[in-house]
Amino acid sequence: MRQLKAIILAAGEGSRMKSKKPKVLHEILNKSMVDYVIETAKGCGAEDVCVVVGHKAEEVKAGIRAEGISFALQAEQKGTGHAVMMAGDFIDESSDMLILYGDTPLITGETLTKLVEVHRTEGHSVTVVSSKIEDPAGYGRIMRDDHGGFERIVEHKDATDTQRMINEINTGIYIFNGRELKESLGKLNNNNAQGEYYLTDCLELILKAGGKVEAVVAKDADEFFGVNSRVQLAEAAKIMKHRINRKHMESGVTLVDPENTYIGSDVKIGMDTVILPGCVLEGNTEIGEDCEIGPNSRLTDTKLGNGVKFQTSTAIESEIGNETTVGPFAYIRPNCHIGNRVKVGDFVEVKNSTIGDGTKIPHLSYVGDTDAGEKINFGCGSIMVNYDGKKKHRTTIEDNVFVGCNVNLVAPVTVKKGSYIAAGSTITKDVPEDVLAVARARQQVIEGWTKKRIER
Repeated sequence: MRQLKAIILAAGEGSRMKSKKPKVLHEILNKSMVDYVIETAKGCGAEDVCVVVGHKAEEVKAGIRAEGISFALQAEQKGTGHAVMMAGDFIDESSDMLILYGDTPLITGETLTKLVEVHRTEGHSVTVVSSKIEDPAGYGRIMRDDHGGFERIVEHKDATDTQRMINEINTGIYIFNGRELKESLGKLNNNNAQGEYYLTDCLELILKAGGKVEAVVAKDADEFFGVNSRVQLAEAAKIMKHRINRKHMESGVTLVDPENTYIGSDVKIGMDTVILPGCVLEGNTEIGEDCEIGPNSRLTDTKLGNGVKFQTSTAIESEIGNETTVGPFAYIRPNCHIGNRVKVGDFVEVKNSTIGDGTKIPHLSYVGDTDAGEKINFGCGSIMVNYDGKKKHRTTIEDNVFVGCNVNLVAPVTVKKGSYIAAGSTITKDVPEDVLAVARARQQVIEGWTKKRIER
């Protein structure tokens, strides 16, 4: 079978976005538009992907998260045909070449797989995806002959009034025979209203050379929605959100209010988990079964076990074990490993720490750069003092320790298992096993002090 390669056009400035950021790097649900397109191309079988960059080329290259991508530079934007010419070294005459756009993030792998299948089964030189829409303004029109076969594509700016009434449009998605693509690119000219090299002219050239060209009408026009402004970005995000949310609900997840739930395309959620309104789940987040998330929680690149209750809190780049409760108003910062049946309560911040099974941090505490064992109780206002003004240091707390209210543990320090830290203590030295550590001044009562102060 012929190899499939993909060229993604992403060189344009996107001036209507009114942004310093290149258009294709604008994000939908925490992923750039061009990364969606790359992922879809690979998902339909493209073994190699080349992105044609131009405007802020280095920024686009750096902003793409996908690995193993080739790049071609279109220093001057002279049309779609010119963009593909710039990727000439990538075009393989023995392969099929898929052409996509970096600002069409809604295209699905199913549609592209079908396109490839039709192209190969019917032996086309070129297969183009078309769609019928109510308002075709701005799109190239598909011209068909008297028998309904593909004839050519006319760009909107070059179309007559009669041609502009046609509602079958060119989506800009193609699959070419590599050899015929290369030959047709060598014959392109820019004799048109814009003085540009149109990739669409390649189809007419291939037809004239005896090649077989056909347009396949797609069922869902939304897949080919191109994003050129912030308004269109929001519209595309709404479509993507609906698509993702529906997938999770059909897989056994309850979304109490899908319209106010934002889930990234890479997020995984287990059966019988309930997502309450206002939640944002993004990146490589994984949530187990029978969890309850929200309301108004945010999880980024975080893994949750089964039966977790995560209420009105934030977690970033961390792991949380089974049957643990978090929140409300907790903040789990990066690189935390929180065990099973742990309680991280209200207004608790945990950062770069390991928390063992059964440990409780009920409220108003900061646990940073800490290795905490199992079945520890942190009293209200416990603070791990991890910064000396120049360096961060770690605190170690072993199993079954009781940390009283309003305690400061000044790192580096170790509290051995079974010990108690008296309320109000500031601990600066290691604490042995099974002791009571008290580090506070003895209480004094000064008789008559208030009366003397008032008389002054």
